Formats: sequence, C-alpha cells, structure tokens
Amino acid sequence: MQNFQFVRAADIAGAVQAGGATATAQQGARVRFLAGGTTLVDLMKLEVERPDYVVDINRLPLEDVEPTPDGGLRIGALVRNSDLAQDAGVLRDYAVLSQALMAGASAQLRNMASTGGNLLQRTRCVYFRDPVSPCNKRDPGSGCPAIQGFHRNLAVLGTSENCVASNPSDMNVALMALEATVHIEGMQGQRAVPIGEFFYLPDDTPERETVLQPGDLVTHVSLPPPRPGSRSVYLKLRDRASYEFALASAAVVLGIADGRIDHVRVALGGVGTRPWRAPEAEALLRDQAPEEGVFLAAANAALRDARPLRDNGFKVELARRCLVQALRQAAAQPASAISN
Repeated sequence: MQNFQFVRAADIAGAVQAGGATATAQQGARVRFLAGGTTLVDLMKLEVERPDYVVDINRLPLEDVEPTPDGGLRIGALVRNSDLAQDAGVLRDYAVLSQALMAGASAQLRNMASTGGNLLQRTRCVYFRDPVSPCNKRDPGSGCPAIQGFHRNLAVLGTSENCVASNPSDMNVALMALEATVHIEGMQGQRAVPIGEFFYLPDDTPERETVLQPGDLVTHVSLPPPRPGSRSVYLKLRDRASYEFALASAAVVLGIADGRIDHVRVALGGVGTRPWRAPEAEALLRDQAPEEGVFLAAANAALRDARPLRDNGFKVELARRCLVQALRQAAAQPASAISN
C-alpha cells in the first residue's frame, strides 16, 4: 500500500472542501472518500487505487433512512447495507431493494458496506484488479486484454472495443428498477441526478464510470413513492448459492390491473457495463396480460443488442431465463397494500 494523507471530515462542507480543493490545488492528486471501505481498502491493498488523500466521512450525518414529504424514501449515503435491507419501510414498499442487498456479499460485509460505497462499487474484472496488467479503465490507453482473455463473468451489453467490464453491484440493479435519484454535493453546489444518467458507458473513456467530479460527495439516494399495487422481485443467478457476484440478475417492479400489466420497470445485472435498464422489455410488457409468451418476448427484447464474446455467450440465454423467471415470480405475488 502506498503512502497517503488521511483527513477526517467533521461536516459535509468540510468533506467537499477537502476533496475538491485538494484535487484542484494539486493537479493530479487523487482523493477518495472512505465510508465502510469494503471496496476501497481492498483496491488500495492491491495498489489498484492509489489515492494521495483519503477523506473519512463516517462522522457525517448521513446514516438515516427516512420518508420524504411526497411519500418516497431518503437513504443516507452512510446507511449500511444490512440496516437498509432490514428497514421496515424498505421491506414493505421496496422489497426488490431489500432482496438485492441480501443477495450481495456476506453478513459481515453488509454490516460495513454503505449505500454510497455500493453505488460506486468497482468491477471485478481480473485485469482491472491486477496492477501489472493493461487495463483501459485503470490506465487509459493501455488496452483491454479481457476481450481476448478471461471474460466469462464480464458484460455482454453496453460494451465497447475499449472495455467489457461488468458492473458488479446488486443494489444498483434494484435502484435502477426503482428509478432512484442520486443526490450529490460538490464544489459547484448541490445537484440531483436520475440513476439512469449517473453511470457512463465505457465508449472511448472507460476510466470515467459516473458523473462525479473531483470533490463530489454522494449525500443520499431518494426513491419515488411506491405505486399502489406494486409487486417486485430481485432474482440473482451465480456460480454458487452465496458470497458470489451475479452472472445474471433481474430486478422487476410491476403492477397488474384488470388482468393486464399497467406499470412495469425492468433492470438487469451481471450482464451490463452499468446497471442495465431495459425499456424495450418494458414497452412490450405494458398493457399486456402477464403470460409466458409476453415474458419471453420482453426478455428477447432486453437482450437483443447483446454482444457476447468467446466465453460469455451463455450469459445471453441465462439473462433471458432469469428475466422470464423474475417476471413470473412478480406476477404471481399478491398486490401490495400500498394506498395513495
């Protein structure tokens, strides 16, 4: 591990100032915020992350889960995954989020991992995590050996000739289906970014994964009010039953009225370079009866643009089946008792 300077922030403004001012004053200085450290510390030990400054934000008042005036939910960036998964409001109104969190990592990691940290979780691509290997995400312009090398667990959607790394987070897939908003405070003030606009595709700049600028701090995530009668499911398929990242996963939120799907949101995990929203599938499902043929057509649409490599083509069919099963499970649930 390389030497770095450690700063403990006393408030949000101080954290932003420490991050942004340092990066601006010392061009090229790398600043990272520390919450649970379940990803950052690992990558620092591997010398993949080499920050010059680490800003501890654990004393900031960002640990609450609370309802919003419009009936939605506000989730602080420092809320631990285990606490969020067991929150009564999440279990009642946003079950897909609880299921996704419980499907991730181990109990020990969930007790430490934070909402903000999980949002920014880095890829598990073996070349990214090996500092002696070329990697465009870690060292722009060095190449992407995964394309011809080991890529079984990597992406088939949203890839480019520069990067095929998959986003590993379960939580992010659920947040995509729930149409979350990410709230950020930075040197230029506060802003709110819909999660669908928060993550970048790799294209020609795979080193840029999100809209965050130097000094930007994620303060909280907000969820819109749940739709009356919603049902939701998170289904994760992996090589082993626990402590493993998804080969394919699906988050589904839908409602059925008069025998037809009247609202639906679909997102896929394990197969995209970012958490993958599937509007094509949603369009085919909307106003249709919840039947097997409709589910299959939607799954085919969701994977239509997949570009598998030599060893991960199986993910296309796996993701199709995963989505069909998630839709089956969601449609079979009793409608929630949420009222306006």
